[in-house]
Amino acid sequence: MSEQTASADFAALLRELKDRSGLSYGVLAKRLHMSTSTLHRYCNGDAVPADYAPVERLARLCKARPGELVELHRRWVLADAARGRKGAAVAGTPSPEAGSGTRPGEVASEAAPPAEASPADAPSADGPRADGPSVDSPSAAPVGPTHTSPSGAGAPSSAPTHADALDTATPAPARRRTRTAVLAGIAVAAVAAGVALAVGLPGGGGSGGDGDGGGHRPVGAAGVTGEESASASSSPSSSAGASPSSPAEEKGPARTPAGSAPAGAPDGEGRKSGVPVTVQADPYAWESPCSQRYLADKPASGMRPPPLEEGAAAWVAAHDAVSSGQQYLRLTVQGTGAETVVVDGLTVRVAGKRAPLAWNDYAMAYPGVGCGGGVQTRAFAVSLDSARPSLAPEPGNDDFPFKVSESDPEVYYITASVSAYDVDWYLELKWSSGDRSGTLTVDDEGRPFRTSGNKGRPAYEFPIGGDGWVPEGTTKLD
Repeated sequence: MSEQTASADFAALLRELKDRSGLSYGVLAKRLHMSTSTLHRYCNGDAVPADYAPVERLARLCKARPGELVELHRRWVLADAARGRKGAAVAGTPSPEAGSGTRPGEVASEAAPPAEASPADAPSADGPRADGPSVDSPSAAPVGPTHTSPSGAGAPSSAPTHADALDTATPAPARRRTRTAVLAGIAVAAVAAGVALAVGLPGGGGSGGDGDGGGHRPVGAAGVTGEESASASSSPSSSAGASPSSPAEEKGPARTPAGSAPAGAPDGEGRKSGVPVTVQADPYAWESPCSQRYLADKPASGMRPPPLEEGAAAWVAAHDAVSSGQQYLRLTVQGTGAETVVVDGLTVRVAGKRAPLAWNDYAMAYPGVGCGGGVQTRAFAVSLDSARPSLAPEPGNDDFPFKVSESDPEVYYITASVSAYDVDWYLELKWSSGDRSGTLTVDDEGRPFRTSGNKGRPAYEFPIGGDGWVPEGTTKLD
């Protein structure tokens, strides 16, 4: 799907919701804390929001139905992905030189033969030469046009000019012998220089050295072995949250990011062997502010006010906070091509359990402000207190498997609850496509998700219009 088509589809649904609400751009923008012009660009398709959070707030403000929320998120994912592909294409546009199909340095090499033509080949002032074959003919030219010595110095040789000068004063056989001798002398000197350079390099052998110099690689050689190449190709992909660097790395599932190819594989085979699905995890999504709390090892006087949902990740990082009581995780799963990929299931893996954190508990909702939450069509719950935690679909929701492709992504909402432990955990997504299958590890950019119980911890809230956190339940409501 092109960027224009994806953006237009996304904007069309936004406009439909906006028009149905009966609210003006100014009123909506004020309630969403954004400029009117920005909101207008979103609804006209002139811009796509970088984050989904403001889009979801707009949809809920316009009373979007659950099915419309899912469809709106699907269209935003496609528009955002199309914008990413356009940026990658612009960044990778080849230069005019690259378009010629010639590597740097080849132009000069291929153009060299005309420039190397000897003055002896041109008619002299006395008329055409008829005293034998040209010295530059294949039978008399044992060495081709070479601009640099094998040592890589890059300085042009002056010997051909000297040989050409001899051509004008000696008979043809003598000229050929002289030219051959000169070129042979150049070759001998070049070989000698190359040997001297090789002996002087580390690992080049010679007395007093390390023998075979096994600890050194020649300059320009491949820096990794075949095994290292395969390992390097499994670095984290652009799909944030699906990370091969995880506590389950030793379990052996496929770790190759989408689109990458094994070392040495042809392009077609590389695409076929790549993982055909990407996963983007948002561990700081909120089902509603009323349900979201964080534990932090700081006094209330040192805490910032509650953030908006899109600022939650930065707020958590600034306070070294941990999700409290439950964590709401949003996973966006999308195929990398037109082929259908079956998402067979999600498995919960526990990386560690400890006693709950003895930190202060901070509520993100403002007292007295109502909270609403939509019913998601792909919602699951898991209790991290269980000995073997597993996902279960929320009432009214379907269970795995599901199908995804590039044009038909899926969004899964996972509520992980805990009360008796401080838990490190992550997910494993099992996929299959035709005769291929594999497992992707889903975590917080290479780290496990972390959720801690909050029973008995000091709890705080932030009154509207207040200037600091106060003990929960002490705010007087009008």
